[in-house]
Amino acid sequence: MNLVWKLLRQHISIPQFAGFFFANLVGMLIILLGIQFYNDIQAVYDGEDSFMKADYLIVNKKISTMSTITGRSNTFSEDEVADFKSQKFVERMGAFTPSAYNVRASFNMEGMARMSTEMFFESVPDEFVDVARDKWSYEEGSTDIPIILPKNYLDLYNFGYAQSRSLPKLSEGILGAISLTIRIDGNGRMDEYQGRIVGFSSRLNTILVPDAFMKWANRVYANTEQAKETSRLILEVNNPTDDAITSYLQDNNYETDQDKLDASKTTYILRIIVGIVMSVGLVISILAFYILMLSVYLLVQKNSTKLENLILIGYSPAKVSLPYQALTVGLNVLVFILSFGLLIIIRKVYMEMFVNFFPDMTAPSVTPSLILGITLLIVVSVLNIIAVRNKVMSIIKK
Repeated sequence: MNLVWKLLRQHISIPQFAGFFFANLVGMLIILLGIQFYNDIQAVYDGEDSFMKADYLIVNKKISTMSTITGRSNTFSEDEVADFKSQKFVERMGAFTPSAYNVRASFNMEGMARMSTEMFFESVPDEFVDVARDKWSYEEGSTDIPIILPKNYLDLYNFGYAQSRSLPKLSEGILGAISLTIRIDGNGRMDEYQGRIVGFSSRLNTILVPDAFMKWANRVYANTEQAKETSRLILEVNNPTDDAITSYLQDNNYETDQDKLDASKTTYILRIIVGIVMSVGLVISILAFYILMLSVYLLVQKNSTKLENLILIGYSPAKVSLPYQALTVGLNVLVFILSFGLLIIIRKVYMEMFVNFFPDMTAPSVTPSLILGITLLIVVSVLNIIAVRNKVMSIIKK
């Protein structure tokens, strides 16, 4: 190996390999930084609400003074739902199902009086709720009910009710550990259940329970599986920036939370920008790969006579190819190590700024970027090894 390397390294062009190294370093860094930056930015939105995707919109009819006076219904008819679902910008649609029975919740905390309040439940199809199935499921006969509460309910308690009565403030973690006693009555029955809070949502102004429980409870306590009419719809849109969404809502006197629509647009635009940036990085990496192959091909061509002589004296094609393959793989490994190190440094800088703006955000793992980098390293190295071997074999066959 040492003898072969000494014979073949004489024509190595340092500038060519340096060009490959820096071009590949830039390309790899752009790709890894793009995917990591997107994951970190997405964590900001997930921190606000990890139960619903940013491109989900909740739509209802506007309630005006005139509609109140005239008693006009604010529910969606079957024709209106069908027309909404037929719009090109709608990927999926589901309806909110309200509870048709009475609900009362209470809980006890040490040092506090027993608190009890009337409440209500709603549900949406489970496909719209991003919660693990083992946490968001219900089987008939179970007395355990998973619940998602609106975050603003907790804010109202902490900064309104608790503040005015000198009561202790509750964090999401503390309240999530408390078991609620849920009393449901209707259809001549009254039963108690244990409510388990699985999280808080900043996008849902309702108390959400699994769809399976809602249908079962409505059937048992109200002789109906779901409401005949719905007053709110949840939909997934394919492009939140589409002006057709706003136009359709205005033309039909529908409304949605503008802040959530803006957040959806921001996420969609961010996804496009990251895709463009990563595409640029991929193009640079492909060009760097081309530079490396060109450099190796020229090096092999210059050493063609030596290669033939080495084969004639007993060296196998694999042994002759090994120095070039080791050189290319070594450069790829060095590029990956440096690009991942630079990623960690750059990420540390911008994450400090993110934490200052969003103190409650949870920094995601760099594992996806690490896996992507290792995958690219393996793929490129395998292609290098195959290309070098094929080139050496073509020289020998001549």
